[in-house]
Amino acid sequence: MRLLRLIAAFACIALGAIVGALNTQHVVLDLGFTTIPTSLGLGMLLALLLGVLVGGTIIAVGVVAPMRRRLRRAEATARLPRHQD
Repeated sequence: MRLLRLIAAFACIALGAIVGALNTQHVVLDLGFTTIPTSLGLGMLLALLLGVLVGGTIIAVGVVAPMRRRLRRAEATARLPRHQD
């Protein structure tokens, strides 16, 4: 499994480098309060990275955090001694 993750990481890095190298046109990103001059490839990669980070954060807050809370409660309940008659 570790080798598969390593191969996937190198494939993504290579794909990112190829996209960056093929899209060298200069663009200006206007964010409303500031402008950022960059290349098209770098702008695309940064937008993709920002989307992944925002999506991962939303998933972590919306799904993972409540599941961890439920797991902690279930583990605490399982540790309580059972009352037998």
